[in-house]
Amino acid sequence: MKHRTILLAVLLALALLPAVAQVAADDDTKYATAMLKPGTVAPDFKMKTLEGKTFRLNKQTRGNYVVLDFWASWCGDCRKDMPNLQRIFRKFAPKGVQFVGISMDTDRQKWAEAVAKYGIGYTQVSELVAFKETQISQLYGVKWIPSMYLLDPEGKVVLATVMSDKLERTLTELFAPRERTAVGQEERVSIDGARGRLSAIISKPQLQAGDRCPMAVLCHGFGGRKDGPMFELIADTLAAHGIASVRFDFNGHGESEGDFQHMTVPNEVEDAKHVVAYVSDLRYVDKIAIVGHSQGGVVAAMTAGELEAGDIAAVALMAPAAVLRDDAIRGNTMGKTYDPLDPPEYVELWGNQRLGRDYIKSAFRLPIYETAAKYQGPALIVHGTADRVVPYTYGLRFHDIWPRSQYVELEAYDHGFSQNIYRTTDIVSQWLITALGR
Repeated sequence: MKHRTILLAVLLALALLPAVAQVAADDDTKYATAMLKPGTVAPDFKMKTLEGKTFRLNKQTRGNYVVLDFWASWCGDCRKDMPNLQRIFRKFAPKGVQFVGISMDTDRQKWAEAVAKYGIGYTQVSELVAFKETQISQLYGVKWIPSMYLLDPEGKVVLATVMSDKLERTLTELFAPRERTAVGQEERVSIDGARGRLSAIISKPQLQAGDRCPMAVLCHGFGGRKDGPMFELIADTLAAHGIASVRFDFNGHGESEGDFQHMTVPNEVEDAKHVVAYVSDLRYVDKIAIVGHSQGGVVAAMTAGELEAGDIAAVALMAPAAVLRDDAIRGNTMGKTYDPLDPPEYVELWGNQRLGRDYIKSAFRLPIYETAAKYQGPALIVHGTADRVVPYTYGLRFHDIWPRSQYVELEAYDHGFSQNIYRTTDIVSQWLITALGR
């Protein structure tokens, strides 16, 4: 079983985008440079709460993980981030994590009104003096708000950041089991595909005799595979809510048969159709959703459009790579250039993989949105604004052609959602649970 660590999340992004991995500086490189470094013992402090009581850090938090949230009611970025931080609080407070809000307000009334407005449920303290004049900001090297610290039970800094998603990612990895424990049972199966046998894993929830459940078909991206934290996290969450899933390797990928050089989007659509047909015949499956990341998102959307109305109950796309058609027209795929009007037999990619002429020629005229538009059921599109591989406008267009769709834009997230893969998979999983009536 695979360890759920940040390393896996990074490896996932690299596996999906070997030739064009995004290496972008995050906000911490600009705004958290003066903050205390991991391993530093957090300075003790004493301050008044909103209710006028005395709060002392070491006395009232030692022995627990602690989040220090530096914010202010007048801070626009703080107000924007507060709903996400409150969601994180509700998620981790039951696990014993203590949250302490440190306000840079000078007006007690406005501070109290903001606490009430956002339903902040944790201890609030403040010096009630101007931000730059506070002792606490100097003590902790806070020059920007919002800023957050995560302290361990011994009072040492685990994380100093201005990004709440990074805080959630760190907390999730701290409290996740070291080994993945699948809910229900997993079964390896082999399914006939467009170009040979497809290797697949079915995750099945615990069912009583005669019970039926929905099934989600999970489609990986260009050069990816069925294994990895993204689809494992979705599969486990769905199984815990009575939904089965199948993740598989497309032809020429992973453990499936076929040659990568002969892979095209149309034959991946045929692979997906074969998988849908296979799970449709399982006696315990009552309806089917299809989920895809990157190129797998294009495949999922086109598959839903090509199948009969009612065959697919829900579609979820993560950073759908509809840019692949424009890339082929420009003659530039994964950073490799070629003549799009007269493509070579193959284009050398990474790891001795070859992108075949048929891929380029078929992508050149691929009717992605025209085909996808035939699907008229519920859909979810999740895309990051910092996706430099597939600009978020490509995801937004799916939202435009699907009247029953929901679009979730994650600010500053890249193509692999490496900023916080757990938040992304939670969004997709929870939407599917609702859409499939579980």
